[in-house]
Amino acid sequence: MLNGSGIKIFSGTSHPELAEIIARRIGLPLSKAEVTRSGIGETNVTIAESVREDDVYIINTGCGAVNTALMELCIMIHACKIASAKRITAVIPLFPYARQDKKDKSRAPITAKLVANMIQKSGCDHVITMDLHASQIQGFFDVPLYAEPSAILYIRTHFDLGDVVIVSPDAGGAKRATSIADRLGVDFALFHKERKKANEVSRMVLVGHVKDKVAILVDDMADTCGTLCLAASHLSEAGATKVFAFVTHGILSGNALKAVEESSLEKLIVTNTLPQHENQAACKKIEVIDIGKVLGEVIRRSHYGESVSKLFHEVPY
Repeated sequence: MLNGSGIKIFSGTSHPELAEIIARRIGLPLSKAEVTRSGIGETNVTIAESVREDDVYIINTGCGAVNTALMELCIMIHACKIASAKRITAVIPLFPYARQDKKDKSRAPITAKLVANMIQKSGCDHVITMDLHASQIQGFFDVPLYAEPSAILYIRTHFDLGDVVIVSPDAGGAKRATSIADRLGVDFALFHKERKKANEVSRMVLVGHVKDKVAILVDDMADTCGTLCLAASHLSEAGATKVFAFVTHGILSGNALKAVEESSLEKLIVTNTLPQHENQAACKKIEVIDIGKVLGEVIRRSHYGESVSKLFHEVPY
């Protein structure tokens, strides 16, 4: 818990509930800021208290009106910068445009890098974010975090490890899945998938054994959930007794909730990097894990100059 000396925590409008959880974790009230929109949609920010020589943390995530949330974050950073804040850290649980991380065709932008540049030019000194979509984006930031300890803790407390196999829904997530499997001491499997176009999988091939096992799919985000639901179906056909999925960012767009409800998934476990109340109300298979306490502890350690990486090896929460 912090004593409040020299630290201020502000919340944007994208996920105020998570900001409140983080503030409670470190024992401080949220600092006062007013965010309004003009008639033509411009964002107006007023920082309602002094931040001179303070260590400032601004919490906003990439959900809802993503472009509005991003612009709001940049303006709040800039406002604190010109008000003489000592250090400014952006806490962005879901980093916007993280999937646009590489030049995969002619004239394609690397938008994740553009967003990183925007935040930096606004006056941000550090960025705390959660489970970036691609490992190369880590080079843009100072404090990339992982939901892996939360997944490990959940699996250890809810499953018999002798029956569990960890499954990656694609080759790109193999490193994440093998790391979790190694720390749990369980088997690992993965799918090789081919896409005709974005968000549409044409073919999936299972590599590994899941017969008579509880299969747990792990991924960084679930958007349309087409891949997860198709993978769950293949796992059931391959003899898995039950299929669960653990995902850091539950975007759940379009018909995702209906797809999950009708799929062979027992549960889709997501964190609250995005608001999930409406999704839980619409789909009984959604379960939410709170990562607000983790982010609060990271802020505390960052403020006092303590090790952040040690936190994720100890799994103290």
